[in-house]
Amino acid sequence: MSAIGYAGQPSRVATNTLFGRVMGLVALTVLFATLGVYLARDLGGAGWFIAWLLSFGCLIGLNAANARGNTSLALVLLFAFGLLAGASVSTTVNYYAETDPMAVRQAFGATALFVGVLGAGGYATRRDLSFLYRIAFWLLIGLLVAGIALIFVRIPAAYTIYSIFGLGVFGLYVVIDFNRLRRAGSAEAIPLAAGIFLDVLNIFLFFLRIFGRSR
Repeated sequence: MSAIGYAGQPSRVATNTLFGRVMGLVALTVLFATLGVYLARDLGGAGWFIAWLLSFGCLIGLNAANARGNTSLALVLLFAFGLLAGASVSTTVNYYAETDPMAVRQAFGATALFVGVLGAGGYATRRDLSFLYRIAFWLLIGLLVAGIALIFVRIPAAYTIYSIFGLGVFGLYVVIDFNRLRRAGSAEAIPLAAGIFLDVLNIFLFFLRIFGRSR
């Protein structure tokens, strides 16, 4: 039996191999993000925004490089993306690490459980859920608009509601991304790893806000 099963679908062996590769890339990207958080611990001013812009550029670049078949460059850009993404949230993470380390530990544990459960559900679902990407995109737009509104409106309870909504949006992305992983080809490994890493990072930040505000 070849790597392609019936009806053009990847075989179980190929799928499991891809799953292991993607999860390995996600883990390495998380490590680079952690390094970025540490290296940028004294980053001030607009440094976080510059790091965010550069990380966004790396994300665009890795997708372009992967589409052209330049896997090596895409891999380098993936790790650079993780490093810069970590640097962009370093101020927030280090603030909670210094003032409320329990919130950081709780956010880490909750993120692992949340992503594990939803990811397993998405991966186990045989139906192709890619049609939900459109819904998730518009929910994400709504989340961004709400985030901008909260800059000008100071309602304490609204921040908790916003964080819960954010968990719902990125939880949906986790389900869809892991479902996509079930039927993806090897060429999609790096973009998928970048997408899942983004899901994990945002979920961690939302949990951090929730646990930090609970005290």
